[in-house]
Amino acid sequence: MPTLDWLARDAAFRVAEAVPTRVLRPHPAAAQVGDASRGHGDNLLIQGDNLAALKALLPFYRGRVKCIFIDPPYNTKSAFEHYDDRLEHSQWLSMMLPRLQLLRELLSEDGSIWVTIDDNEGHYLKVLMDEVFGRGNFVSTLIWEKADSPRNSARQFSSDHDYVHLYARNADWKPAKLPRTDEANAIYANPAEIVREYGPFAGTDHIHGITHDGQRVWAATGARLLAIDPGSGQVTRTLDLACDAGTAFDGTHLYQIADARIDKIDPASGTVVASIPAPGQGRDSGL
Repeated sequence: MPTLDWLARDAAFRVAEAVPTRVLRPHPAAAQVGDASRGHGDNLLIQGDNLAALKALLPFYRGRVKCIFIDPPYNTKSAFEHYDDRLEHSQWLSMMLPRLQLLRELLSEDGSIWVTIDDNEGHYLKVLMDEVFGRGNFVSTLIWEKADSPRNSARQFSSDHDYVHLYARNADWKPAKLPRTDEANAIYANPAEIVREYGPFAGTDHIHGITHDGQRVWAATGARLLAIDPGSGQVTRTLDLACDAGTAFDGTHLYQIADARIDKIDPASGTVVASIPAPGQGRDSGL
């Protein structure tokens, strides 16, 4: 796997281990919002160097954090009061490496880490995170819109987005999806009786016919017939058909009305077992 090489790289790999483990102490002016010593503090607000803070959290939260989000310095030579955003490139990499290593130790087996960045260091950060978290644990680089209008003062191009690198602790990580709302369900073109009996499933605005065979929901859309699992809403099979005008079901077979014929389809195999010309197109004894 390709790795980055920079000045003082070897020393940077030893920093996290060399950082002493400090004791978190309550601030006298702050209200208590969590108790790390009990191992289940719901809220902790830590003031201090983030490298020392991460090391202090390890005894209590190693392998227990499901989601980590960080917004590191983009190293764009901007002026900030509380941190240096004008680091030389190798210094920035040496700063990021030990923090990413400690963050990885905090992640649970089903955890994920989300890191915002821009074009300035984003590509180097991606290679660095490949090395720390494993290239196979890379999930995606997400785009987030940071501006809703172009900057006329831009010297070359007006960039309206930055990035979020997403890595998982393990490659089999899956996001916890939110349940669909009534408003989201309202955009689907499903007959209400099928939705009530089988649950909601994916549809389109172009569905001309929907039916079911007791196990699957069948939807005719465009030039395709879709077999849909009503439990998960996933399309389990796609049949390429002629231009359709509707679908019917007689309890045993599906009937697909095509442009110049009617196809009789076995829903178990998805194969056309017989065809007849549509009305006015001649006769066939297949059905």
